[in-house]
Amino acid sequence: MANLIQSAKAQVSQLTAQAYEAAVAAGVLPAGVELKGSVEIPKDPQNGDYASSVAMAGAKAMKMAPRAIAQALVDHMDLAGTIFSSVEIAGPGFLNFRLGHKWYGDVLAEIEKEGPLYGQSDEGHGEKVMVEFVSANPTGPMHMGNARGGVLGDTLANILRRDGCDTWKEFYVNDAGNQIHKFAVSIEARYFQILKGEDAVPFPEDGYHGDDIKELAQAFYAAHGDSYADADEQTRLDALAAFGLRTNIPKMKADLLRYGIEYDEWFFESSLHESGYVAETVGLLTEKGWTYEKDGALWLNTTQLLKNKYLAEGKSQKQVDKLDLKDDVLCRANGFYTYFAADIAYHRNKLEVRGFDKTVDVWGADHHGHVARLQAALDGLGLDGSHRLIVVLMQLVNLLQDGQPVRMSKRSGKAIALHDLLDEVSVDAARYFFNSRSATSPVDFDLDLAVREDSENPVYYVQYAHARICTLIHRLAEEGHAVPKAADTHAELMTTEEETTLIRTLARLPEEIHAAARDYDPSRINRYLTELAGDFHRFYGACRIKGEEPAILAARLKLADSVRSVLANGLGLLGVTAPEKM
Repeated sequence: MANLIQSAKAQVSQLTAQAYEAAVAAGVLPAGVELKGSVEIPKDPQNGDYASSVAMAGAKAMKMAPRAIAQALVDHMDLAGTIFSSVEIAGPGFLNFRLGHKWYGDVLAEIEKEGPLYGQSDEGHGEKVMVEFVSANPTGPMHMGNARGGVLGDTLANILRRDGCDTWKEFYVNDAGNQIHKFAVSIEARYFQILKGEDAVPFPEDGYHGDDIKELAQAFYAAHGDSYADADEQTRLDALAAFGLRTNIPKMKADLLRYGIEYDEWFFESSLHESGYVAETVGLLTEKGWTYEKDGALWLNTTQLLKNKYLAEGKSQKQVDKLDLKDDVLCRANGFYTYFAADIAYHRNKLEVRGFDKTVDVWGADHHGHVARLQAALDGLGLDGSHRLIVVLMQLVNLLQDGQPVRMSKRSGKAIALHDLLDEVSVDAARYFFNSRSATSPVDFDLDLAVREDSENPVYYVQYAHARICTLIHRLAEEGHAVPKAADTHAELMTTEEETTLIRTLARLPEEIHAAARDYDPSRINRYLTELAGDFHRFYGACRIKGEEPAILAARLKLADSVRSVLANGLGLLGVTAPEKM
């Protein structure tokens, strides 16, 4: 589980510390100074592979010019047996270190050793993390937003697991509340239109207008005829809702499975109500003094909870007083609990009952106003929601075809459903495209680009690099050239810029995985894979393999195979296949 970039940075720090002690012993530098400064990777390789600012950071304490400090450090630095071949002074006093052949060989050895798990770490320290994503209302087909949320959540869970977290994937089924009532009323209207004629029965203006509602009503009629026509209204609505959910939820599961997503659990909102857990949670908030009654309803004092939260986060009282804060209804005058009450109960269940250290929720950006309110409510329960509830807000998807936006409207029933999309483009293309930008940026999904088989299509570009390497390995194997072990590879023979650049990019995968986990941004892996594929294509064009002198052929073949392994590894994190032929 070595991170060779972090190891290199650590060795730079160690070497400068040892050089400082030697310079102090020689009377060249003053003693007792705490070495500070950063170790970075320069953007321009001409400035070395790693640069330390320790000389500039220590100038004030040592009362010396940075370049003089740097010179003393270089004069007393011993690189023998290290991964570095040289160190030089640059600019105002940077120490620029250049990697030696040993480090390049170590990268290939580490990839060989870790195989498909290369890049894994224990940075997450086994933290128990739930990733809850999609959680679409089961009242109709899943749309483009659900498609994007699906790959974001699924990939993020994969990345957090590789970074050392104990992850759990969950779908929260909103099978209770007002939207289910509206769902049942919509089917009921279509059911009566079948019985009495479409013109004889008005359709509710705020109902669900999609063709799927008509299909559900037709299926219900086929199963039950007119037997529910004269039934008690509530009995009929309950039957219609149950029928609709029994039909839609398996379809959702099938669509998501086709999309490459499997959940550890499908958690039903109705179970929270039926078990009394929502009522219990609201009761706890009341016991802690966070609720009050007004106009027959029970309200949460969200205003005070948010004030406490913002003050704890460092906002001033003046800033907090300027905020337009409002309280929330938990239980309506008719005795029904609100969606917010159920949401608080559900997240309490995650953190308190099931013991997750954190819950990461992937939501649409239109829910941004709900984030702080839910965190504050959990704070009120003593669950530290401000730190344990992480919400990844996801911007919209713009679907394009022939360069023009494809209009989508859930209200008119003309939304492009996930299953429709997957009939047009491959699962690989859908997953890669939806994860191609950070959640905070909108995604332009170009249907024409997604099906193209050329380098303009980013998923094709990356997959083609993998397939190209597989073909190369197969052809060379036929000629008797097997991929060598890293221990038998002469890394010192790989000296071209294309070779060293490619190995440095390979070394970055552990860093990219950790950064993606830290920032909850799985799109970093897409960008990394595109860069790695580009570096390989440039290497392949500049560095001949077939027909080269045996030791060089073997070294370059090992490098190509290492790229193949890392490409497959990264594509696997995204839930995208790594084809051997294209």
